[in-house]
Amino acid sequence: MVKLIILALAPWLKSKTFVDHLDAHLGGQRPFGLNYWPLPEDAPPVDIPRESIRLVTPDGALVRGLLWTPPNGKWKTAVILSHPRGDFSVHYACPLLAAAGYAVFGFSTRYLNNDTDCLHENCIIDVKVAHDEMKRRGAESVILLGNSGGGSLMAMAHAELGIGDGWVGMAAHPGEGVFMLQVIDPSVADENDPFSRVPELDMYNPENGWRPWPEPSSYDLDWLAKYRQAQIARVARIDAIAKQAIADADTAGTALKEIHKDTNLETWRDQRARRVFTKYHTIYRTLANPVYLDLSLEPDERPMGSLFAFPDPFEANYGRGGLARTMTSRGWLSTWSGLSSHAKLADTMLHIKVPTLLLHPTADTEIRIREAKEIVAASGAADSTYVEMKGAPHYLEGHRIEALEIVADWIEKRFPR
Repeated sequence: MVKLIILALAPWLKSKTFVDHLDAHLGGQRPFGLNYWPLPEDAPPVDIPRESIRLVTPDGALVRGLLWTPPNGKWKTAVILSHPRGDFSVHYACPLLAAAGYAVFGFSTRYLNNDTDCLHENCIIDVKVAHDEMKRRGAESVILLGNSGGGSLMAMAHAELGIGDGWVGMAAHPGEGVFMLQVIDPSVADENDPFSRVPELDMYNPENGWRPWPEPSSYDLDWLAKYRQAQIARVARIDAIAKQAIADADTAGTALKEIHKDTNLETWRDQRARRVFTKYHTIYRTLANPVYLDLSLEPDERPMGSLFAFPDPFEANYGRGGLARTMTSRGWLSTWSGLSSHAKLADTMLHIKVPTLLLHPTADTEIRIREAKEIVAASGAADSTYVEMKGAPHYLEGHRIEALEIVADWIEKRFPR
């Protein structure tokens, strides 16, 4: 059994020596909003070597990250982890798994902090480059680890590119598009008017059961069923707008082939502009999941609210917050449309035949226990393991050492170390 004996080191964890160690090796104070960064209590009591890696994909994109390796420099299995837009080079899993004896490459895709035009079809190219680099460095096995939105990314990479010898999901949701289907506000009547409302579809309407924060709300189940259908309908409407914009550009491209710039330069110029035109969508109100405010819906150990809110989801729905607020047509369809995106675990998990582990935190505000169990049930792997982290939040604060011990033990039983 691989054990990271850290809890017994509580006095050292509070010492100046430890704080200096953290600053030097784990990045010091955690930046606001980057909840996957290590906390002081996450650090192993040994120096973890790190190497900065920069890779260029076959299509010319840059992939950057940190390779964390065991203190003795010896390893046979590598773990790679990323997120469509987050910097997982400094992720709480990296030092803990490296201390357990594995090489860990946390990296950023080409879309670091760029949600607007994020294409999962390109993200998986970045994952393959990272995978192949670990193989080039001698990895006998490569484990794909997906945290949050990284879960569906890693599953898509395996399903479509056949890479990875194992898949680990930590607080992995069913896919970013599927997640959007649950949080998008279906009461938006006009995509160009952020205040337009269909009152009977508004979860923030008192007549539908809403109460001002921090009072709990109470929503009727029949109303909720209509609400969910309306969420799907709004996503379908946005899909239609996005697909039409892409179709219009394709039509212009076809017409452009018949126009000669030497003889009709002005028309050629106008048609070329239409061919390269990229429509940008401002998608208002994307934080409206009734389970945030009514804990009787799919009860678990979650607190009221959302990790995307500050703290009231109502404010984040209308103000700063939510997701996918500005998207290109292709970025929306690839990443945030639960109807069009290919990064859906319901589709990709069936193709994952390698050993599979899913850790679900039961106090996660964003993912329901039902969804976690559905992910595992959809797996095509004969070796599939599901573990609930009781009382843990989405980013597993306070439970990280235990969680990574579980992951390290699971890897050790199946792969060389």
